[in-house]
Amino acid sequence: MDKARDTAAKILLSVHEQGAYSNVALARELRRNRLTDVDRRFVTELVYGAVKAGDTLDWILRRYVNRPLKKIPPMVREILRLGIYQLFYMDKVPSSAVCNEAVELTKKYSHLGTTKFVNAVLRTAVRSPEKAEFPEGKTAERLALESCHPLWLMKRWIQEFGYEGAKSLCSFDNAPPVLSVRANTLRTSREKLLLQWKKEGLDAIPSSWAPEGILCQSHGALDELAALQQGLCQVQDESSMLVAHVLAPRPGETILDSCSAPGGKATHMAALMGNRGKIIACDIYEHKLQRIEENASRLGIDIIETRLMDAREISGTYEGQADRVLVDAPCSGLGVLRRKPDARWKKKPEDLKALPVLQLAILRSASRAVRPGGVLVYSTCTMGREENQQVVENFLKEHRDFRLDDTGKFLPEGERPESMLQLCPQKDGTDGFFIARMSRAD
Repeated sequence: MDKARDTAAKILLSVHEQGAYSNVALARELRRNRLTDVDRRFVTELVYGAVKAGDTLDWILRRYVNRPLKKIPPMVREILRLGIYQLFYMDKVPSSAVCNEAVELTKKYSHLGTTKFVNAVLRTAVRSPEKAEFPEGKTAERLALESCHPLWLMKRWIQEFGYEGAKSLCSFDNAPPVLSVRANTLRTSREKLLLQWKKEGLDAIPSSWAPEGILCQSHGALDELAALQQGLCQVQDESSMLVAHVLAPRPGETILDSCSAPGGKATHMAALMGNRGKIIACDIYEHKLQRIEENASRLGIDIIETRLMDAREISGTYEGQADRVLVDAPCSGLGVLRRKPDARWKKKPEDLKALPVLQLAILRSASRAVRPGGVLVYSTCTMGREENQQVVENFLKEHRDFRLDDTGKFLPEGERPESMLQLCPQKDGTDGFFIARMSRAD
């Protein structure tokens, strides 16, 4: 029996039946199983591909199955999903191998009747692929199916960006994400790091968005990236790097990072401050605070103090104490779907109604920590007015002592005219991100 496909099926089972994150489940199973490099890459492609395809895979599967999918035993359902994914999305895998290996795998987990069922379903799909042709026309349903995105999200994006804009955004989500890192300027420079990687044969180019940013076009496992382990750089997307520059912290200041984990922005601020001053990094999860501390230690930073705290309660502890406050708010994360293959299927329309209430509550509380004359920055990794512009507008209506700055003027590699900055993947080529900078009156 094929150990790689067996491993992939187990991972999918934990993702779909136990709510595991695909990257976490994949890493766990790869550590458990001794696989060749070829098999590891195959398992990774199977898992991320099948998870990303999500509802589209099930839509195709229903064309060949005459019973509700929920009545199929869970592991058998995952074996079928893997088979369908290989047949329709992996051209280099022979269909005979797909069917034969699925049958062998089913024998391990079920009885003869189920084995015959799996064989019949997959061989019918091989003979009659036309049964799974998507509906014609420029419709939300077709775009959702062919781009492997939820239908509710397609309807929303078509309304916001138009059909072609939504299609382009989906293409961005489905493209392999480029590894983006920030040079740790406390220990090196971008130029030195690029030169080092060139000597090591690593394909990397400078970011056009952030002066510390580097895009790695090709790389090995992150565990084996020496510069990362040595604290010379930090994994962080280009758009995320803009936040610290917009906040513009200065050496010696007191900064409050209200929703800090895993600490990418906090450590960036520390670098901009020359590791002089104080950064209070808050989060509601103990294990996430440990991540911040680990990153800070690896990068040689000692001005970050972590605090276990709900951001909605910050005002009672730090009122008027911070020169600058960052609210990188919990959000729907619709701007970073390319980096999280399972996230698109875990988001729900109701999230977009509940989140702005939480975001505004955090912004209200954190704003009270800003001293007179200080700066407040609100950011999210999503698109959509209700989580972004509307939250800021509602806050400013309530807090007349704050004014909106021209956020676009604070970008490090070229100003933009926006008072509130919204980056969209299909237009800007980065993760979707929103940043608004506000100042408190003296």
